[in-house]
Amino acid sequence: MPTPLKRIGILTGGGDCPGLNAVIRSVAKPAMAYFNASVIGILDGFEGLVEGKMRELSHLDVSGIVNLGGTILGTSNKGDPFHYPVESAGGIAITDCSRKALDNYITWGLDALVAIGGDGTMNIAYKFSQMGMKIIGVPKTIDNDLEATDITFGYDSALAVATEAIDRLQTTASAHHRVIVIEVMGRYAGWIALGAGLAGGADVILIPEIPFKWHSIFDCVVRRSRGARFSIICVSEGALPEGGSIVVAEKDARRTDPIRLGGIGNVVATRISEATGLETRVTVLGHLQRGGSPTAFDRILATKFGAMALQAASRGEFGTMVSLHGANVITVKLEDAIARQRLVPLDSQLLMAARAVGVALGD
Repeated sequence: MPTPLKRIGILTGGGDCPGLNAVIRSVAKPAMAYFNASVIGILDGFEGLVEGKMRELSHLDVSGIVNLGGTILGTSNKGDPFHYPVESAGGIAITDCSRKALDNYITWGLDALVAIGGDGTMNIAYKFSQMGMKIIGVPKTIDNDLEATDITFGYDSALAVATEAIDRLQTTASAHHRVIVIEVMGRYAGWIALGAGLAGGADVILIPEIPFKWHSIFDCVVRRSRGARFSIICVSEGALPEGGSIVVAEKDARRTDPIRLGGIGNVVATRISEATGLETRVTVLGHLQRGGSPTAFDRILATKFGAMALQAASRGEFGTMVSLHGANVITVKLEDAIARQRLVPLDSQLLMAARAVGVALGD
């Protein structure tokens, strides 16, 4: 049933990634042009929904931004309204502020809210849809770990950055006959490490889905030292040794995901150096993967996602997330979108291809 759209809200939740502005543009421009709607930009993600921070977007605001990284609205991964950090004299208390957020949504007179984010944002969106909010999700994450879509925007851009980094590390590793470990993001999914490692010609790729054996890594780099005389190891931040555990950089209860991973690259480099005597260096790519302009693929995908989100809102398809299935963008129920993470399957053709060209996966 067609839904009147006079006031549409947009927010970007969780970590930033390339392509967010392309979605904002592809929701706002047609909303203004074809629905004559006001578009409300909610600032700093769900934090802005709780704190009442917003501004109306103009045509000028959303012009010339398709190529820009980051988000013109700002974002936050510490703004889960259902577990919201509230400061007081006694310290920080985690409080349910969802009712306050819903009241702002009602006060602003929104006919629909487009929430752009990853699994944390989609979980929050689902809870709000259960409370009666007319909400549609748009999947973004460089981790590519949302099961209900073939790919999320942001992943291709992160992959391009990580691949270029490996290309550059190849030349310096070759010149100095070193082992170089590059740690990439991805949380509990190995898509970035696997894709970039395969595209960049890494000798070893370590991902969370395949706990690795130390002797397998040592054997590989020693063999390489006798031939090519250098090795590149691409390791996902969530990778872990067989019988071991992930390396945690920080714990923060205020975050949507309270555990921040990081440090496995240094652990791997240290162990290789100690066990083999080979000169080993480590590069942690970090936030470089999330910054900068989106690739052409991500600009197009983000634009298709945004346009479909607006179409779905006009049809009254709330409580859904837009999703890429094959060549088509469709909508899926939010409860299906958050049912499970999209991890690298052990029968993945990417893994098969990596093994076929001689990449060691640590098993």
